[in-house]
Amino acid sequence: MSKKLIRINDVMDRTGLAKSTVYKYIGKGWLPKPIKFGTRVSAWVEDEVDACIQDLIKTRDMASV
Repeated sequence: MSKKLIRINDVMDRTGLAKSTVYKYIGKGWLPKPIKFGTRVSAWVEDEVDACIQDLIKTRDMASV
């Protein structure tokens, strides 16, 4: 199975979060860590980001039961 990598703008689009908030949530463990390709280039595994979003939705849904 191939893994697609996405950049910060894609993560921001999928989550609706600002760049600083994406990194804050990474620090809290709520979003996956990026893969570093250098000092200024990072990418995320698309499936990992999507899985985190789904987990947050499940957590929300369980809290409202």
